[in-house]
Amino acid sequence: MKAIIIDDERLARKELRSLLNKFHEIEIVDECANADEALVSIDNHHPDLLFLDIQMPGMNGFEMLNQLDRVPKVIFVTAYDDYAIRAFEVNALDYLLKPVNPERLEEAINKVSRQKSSFVAAPVDEEPLKKLSENDQIFLKDGEKCWFTSLKDVRMFESEGNYVRVYFNEYKPLVLKSLNSLEDRLDPKVFFRANRKFIINLKWVTGIENWFNGGLQVQLRGGEKIEISRRQAARFRDLMSL
Repeated sequence: MKAIIIDDERLARKELRSLLNKFHEIEIVDECANADEALVSIDNHHPDLLFLDIQMPGMNGFEMLNQLDRVPKVIFVTAYDDYAIRAFEVNALDYLLKPVNPERLEEAINKVSRQKSSFVAAPVDEEPLKKLSENDQIFLKDGEKCWFTSLKDVRMFESEGNYVRVYFNEYKPLVLKSLNSLEDRLDPKVFFRANRKFIINLKWVTGIENWFNGGLQVQLRGGEKIEISRRQAARFRDLMSL
């Protein structure tokens, strides 16, 4: 797993690199002293993991993450505990205080190892490499807010022009992606294209009724009612029948 250490303190970078030597699954591909250096390095190395300080000259760690189109896994390493709540609001995997406790670092690395995540970042300009299962984690970014969530918790996707609104829990972030390209990545046994505007999670369907012109209307656990077009209704019946 490729990682970059981003910290304006040289000794802090050196200490962390030393602590990470025992974790053979972590390959430190670069060290950066500020966010500007880090943005270039991330673009060059495409790391899987960032060890990121928050207070740095110029952009802080949160501002740097907001500049990224694709955000790797993040472990914050900082001397301040003031930012812990905000760190987890952007779904950091962990938050370590300096001086870094080796046991806490090991817990964080174990957490990373357990996260076999796939990312849907916004915007996405590349063709997907593989299908996403309902158990995959996805990364979402809307403005300054970021989330990691499991696909199984996403009840539906709604097309809004060149964007897709993602419905999970109480959140509805808007990401720059087409519904067609998203449909290509999703498991069709779980995520169903109801009509030109919506993809629904079939496992969230709680009710079905006949609708106009041979269509159907389904109700989701979140309370939303979505029309399944006449053309898709036949596929829906085939898919859901014994």
